[in-house]
Amino acid sequence: MSKWKLAVIGLGHMGKHMIHRLLPQFTDKIELVALCDNDEASLRREAEAAGGSAPALYTDYRLLLEEIPLDLVYIAVPPSLHYDVARIAFEKGIHVFCEKPLANSLAEAKRLLELAEQARVSHVIHFSLPLDPAVQKLQSLVQERAIGSIQRMELYLEFPQWPRAWQQNAWITSRHEGGYLLEVGIHWINMIQQVFGPITHVQSEVEFPADSKQCESTVKATMRLHHGVDIQVSGTDHREGEERVSLVVHGDEGTIALENWRHLFKGGKGEELQPVPAEAEESKLPILKQILRILDGEPGQVYDFYDGYNAQVVLEALRKPGEGFTDLRPLLQSK
Repeated sequence: MSKWKLAVIGLGHMGKHMIHRLLPQFTDKIELVALCDNDEASLRREAEAAGGSAPALYTDYRLLLEEIPLDLVYIAVPPSLHYDVARIAFEKGIHVFCEKPLANSLAEAKRLLELAEQARVSHVIHFSLPLDPAVQKLQSLVQERAIGSIQRMELYLEFPQWPRAWQQNAWITSRHEGGYLLEVGIHWINMIQQVFGPITHVQSEVEFPADSKQCESTVKATMRLHHGVDIQVSGTDHREGEERVSLVVHGDEGTIALENWRHLFKGGKGEELQPVPAEAEESKLPILKQILRILDGEPGQVYDFYDGYNAQVVLEALRKPGEGFTDLRPLLQSK
């Protein structure tokens, strides 16, 4: 059986994670045939560390996509480059697995969605949070009305510093394509859309540093769901103590809290929150496993460029506030 031929473009944190942690789990299904990064020394170092058959090395993704026959490309470059890399891949009929956010603007995201549909190939965005066992358990508790009717929610995106210590690069703090709303908030936007339904209105207040090139410092916002439930968003890069990235869901009979990505708690009305086990018999993660199932013609669960676009609609409303609530319904796309 022949293997799927993959190229990884971009060797930052996520690109390295792909080649060193994820691909070794699927060596029977997929072959890394090419790597691309603009830092040639890093490119050669990471290729050597990856071992296995030597992939072709490129510092120009255009040349890679022109010269190397591919089935799938993993796009792990900064957001401002997503559009161009994906566009070329679609033109060549290559399946695309793209890091979040989908693009660097809503206009780019919409055009990528159009190109993806025209290409008739798989188009997947790297949203994994909804498939995490803790979120799957949260969703089942909500569906079972374990805390009754949902009344309100709070989303905390609070960091002692931005970027985090392990996340240093040239663009992560830029107002153009960085910031915690874009890097972290987008995951939670998509998860909320998958678990609770469309976010249809956004009201946002964003405080920026004096340096016009720097990303947001403080965010206070309200995201309103299609059935009228409000989600209060609190964001800061000056939190005292450890970071908190969490969603708290209040019902008329209790509360569920998903604390720091994957620690789930529940309590009845007036009761102290208690940990909730959230193990899965078989994890749906990593997303690459689902992609390979789909490429093999089997059922798989992924989030596509429709999901990426609809999350970007909310992201841009948060990052670029208007007067009062912005109605997102005219912009949201249905599959």
